[in-house]
Amino acid sequence: MTDIFDIKNIKPMLIEEVRDAFDSKDFIYEFKLDGERCIAYLDPSYKTDLRNKRNRIILPVVPELADINKQVKCRCVLDGELIIIKDGKPDFLEIQRRSITGNAFKIKLMAEKFPASYIAFDILYYDDHEVTNLNLIERKKLLESVVIENNKMQVSKYIEKQGIKLFDLSKKYDLEGIVAKRKDSKYFFDIRTKDWIKIKNLLDDDFVICGYIKNKNNVVSILLGQYLNDTLTFMGHVILGINTRDYNIISKTKVLNQCPFIEVPVGHQNAIWITLKNVCTVKFLQRTQSGALRQPVYKSLRLDKSPSDCIYIPIK
Repeated sequence: MTDIFDIKNIKPMLIEEVRDAFDSKDFIYEFKLDGERCIAYLDPSYKTDLRNKRNRIILPVVPELADINKQVKCRCVLDGELIIIKDGKPDFLEIQRRSITGNAFKIKLMAEKFPASYIAFDILYYDDHEVTNLNLIERKKLLESVVIENNKMQVSKYIEKQGIKLFDLSKKYDLEGIVAKRKDSKYFFDIRTKDWIKIKNLLDDDFVICGYIKNKNNVVSILLGQYLNDTLTFMGHVILGINTRDYNIISKTKVLNQCPFIEVPVGHQNAIWITLKNVCTVKFLQRTQSGALRQPVYKSLRLDKSPSDCIYIPIK
């Protein structure tokens, strides 16, 4: 039998998205934190191993979390969010800066100024066996019994029934939004179901960076794509918010000889198309019926995500 603790290659459960918050006695509700999704393999007598969604070993980026294995009562695998608090709320850009920085000394200085923490919201493995077939509430109780909370690791708090109230709080404190989870849901690796649903306060999404155009006045336009029914689809471009650090990474990506879309988008014949490896998050006012973005603003690269994660799901 495959032991997920030893294999260490878990692809976490995926989340659907809806537009409006709702109340239901069948769901619990948690804040959605602006961080990096991580699977934690923890052995209290051995070590900590943190992996992001792409299974990249992430501990060198957050060395201050090296001893969180001592905060659990038995060998376990947890699903959670790696966050850094800045100005009173999670700040993803601080995590991104860590990921891009390869210098261990600089990372140490960053960790002293803005230390990271791990917020666990699920448990997948307990002692010597998987617990993914337990329902969510049973897993939550097990998680609470396993984790010894401190400033480095905590258990995500949740409420029952009152999704609209929690969503209103997320708007009040300018947080990303909330996640609704069905109480009796099992945990399915790398599968998107309506058992887990995110309701965003801030409209943003992840896109494949497919290419760029640099105009004569040095204005850079990043060309965006998402997968619709397994087909890479052009989703427009973004100009505002692109920083020099991220553009340097994008511009050094290997150039493609042809457009990655079925057809070259109108007006983009002179684009420089690049290998599909970079993902970015873009904020926007709203999406049109066709999926196009209104008033898009570039937010950041997402080194923890792969192009296959960028799926366009029309919101009905």
